[in-house]
Amino acid sequence: MSGQTVSFDEAVAYVARVLEASNTSAPNARRVAEALVLAEADGLKGHGLSRLDSYAAQAASGKVDGFATPSVARRASAALAIDGANGFAYPAIDLAVDGLAGLAPVTGVAAAGVRRSHHCGAAGHHVERLAEKGLVALLFANTPEAIAPWGGSKAVFGTNPIAFATPAAGGLPMVVDLSLSKVARGNIMKAKQEGAPIPEGWALGPDGEPTTDAEVALKGTMVAMGDAKGAALALVVEILAAGLTGANFATEATSFFDAEGAPPGTGQLILAFDPKAFGGDGFAARMAALAGLIEAQDGTRLPGRRRYANREKARAEGIVLPAAMLEKFGAL
Repeated sequence: MSGQTVSFDEAVAYVARVLEASNTSAPNARRVAEALVLAEADGLKGHGLSRLDSYAAQAASGKVDGFATPSVARRASAALAIDGANGFAYPAIDLAVDGLAGLAPVTGVAAAGVRRSHHCGAAGHHVERLAEKGLVALLFANTPEAIAPWGGSKAVFGTNPIAFATPAAGGLPMVVDLSLSKVARGNIMKAKQEGAPIPEGWALGPDGEPTTDAEVALKGTMVAMGDAKGAALALVVEILAAGLTGANFATEATSFFDAEGAPPGTGQLILAFDPKAFGGDGFAARMAALAGLIEAQDGTRLPGRRRYANREKARAEGIVLPAAMLEKFGAL
């Protein structure tokens, strides 16, 4: 059995049911389920259904508080401080996105910092929502230790994703979403679950040597995208997402993948810009013109377009619930 194909809504209901049975409130379970299924639909499988097992185990053990209610405080005119309360990240980030959507058009630029948070999933989804409201948005997130400083052998930084989104007149937002390792750590976790090798150049083992064994890679360090430049960017994200927000640094955070230890307590920083505060009402049209210049060249693609195509296909054809997941958590 390779799995069962179900509708998008059926997949969300299934994942939510599993999480509710794993010590998670119904509203939190629903929100997390929506995030995982959307990532799966977009083809971002490292942030999709492959996360359900570890999410459920962490909620069941109490490493993640499935009943957490995040809170928000406005400590300055254009700044929001959000306490994720050691729950899943998505409800806390919802507070940030909703708050910024209301604040940025008033202040021009606004920021929201989230602490005591968790894995933020497909980071591009959060900034995409702000771009749909006409805002330009940036997200920085830190994760548990994974990348060593350039020239070092012990991890100090996480894979530390950066996401960016901007509206464009007459089209879907442009979305850039990348981690600062050559690949997202979730891709290696997925390879481990499937017993598959990883390409050389993705990761180093504990001995600092390249490896194609996913299990060995998870015990070692990730290779930074862009080598020394990527390691430097990882430092920048660590400062913005954890230093500014009061969240745990990568070396203080526990794993997103197992149910052992204290909550990870990582952080996110989201910035939102209202284009009207800077360049008037012509911004979206200028973005559309820039997008046109990119798309006019053969072989190019606007950032985010592949995930939109995958999403449309998944909504039409359904989501595959993997056989191993159905065997562990029960049939639909």
